[in-house]
Amino acid sequence: MNRWLSALVLGVCSSLAHAGPSINIGSVYDYMDGDKSTYLKRVFNGGDSTAFVRVSIFEMTFDEKGEATETPLDTQGAGASERKGLVASPARLIVPAKGMQATRLLYIGDRDRERYYRVRFVPVVPEKADQFNVSDAERDAYKQSMSAGVNILTGYGAIFFVRPENTRFDTKIQNGPTEYRVENAGNSTVVLDDFKDCSIKKESDCHATKKHHVRPGESFSFTKEAGRVYRFHLVEAKRQETY
Repeated sequence: MNRWLSALVLGVCSSLAHAGPSINIGSVYDYMDGDKSTYLKRVFNGGDSTAFVRVSIFEMTFDEKGEATETPLDTQGAGASERKGLVASPARLIVPAKGMQATRLLYIGDRDRERYYRVRFVPVVPEKADQFNVSDAERDAYKQSMSAGVNILTGYGAIFFVRPENTRFDTKIQNGPTEYRVENAGNSTVVLDDFKDCSIKKESDCHATKKHHVRPGESFSFTKEAGRVYRFHLVEAKRQETY
């Protein structure tokens, strides 16, 4: 195969691989404040064909080591609206090409403590069991269009924090000579946003900017190195302070 033909084949494969839906869910961290019970989550489709998106919710619990266990929650079926926890309405989205749709995340139940969820948005080729409101003819036409090329359907997951009804922040910061420590003595997660670790002498010498979440009863600490400076924004719901 000559060089020109190889380039042509690669170009065709590349265009086919990029054909189809391409979703974007915006922020991967979302927070429901203690005085709210609903949250609107928008899903964008930058692709050139309709995206059929299934929304799945998993409750996250943490052990003593901070390792998370995810338990799937039923977002469809007759009892979905009656169960406790986080519910997505609707749990099936049809997002047009270059368009946007939204699902409303509703929390039902006690707000005595903070709770954590992973909300997954997964584009799928619709089947009857998926409960998308499309006809058999529309479903078959979509399958045929998707099978015409090499399509990669990429899903995304967001971490969702449900703050307690009586949210209380109590962040203790200890800036010692060799260690910096942030302790969360409140009942809701605090965020160390835009965390930067840079050289004092050379501003461009910085490690990758990070975001750290400190859950209630937990702490975040690091050893300070000579010649480096550390900066971050402490976010407590709507309140923000720079350190």
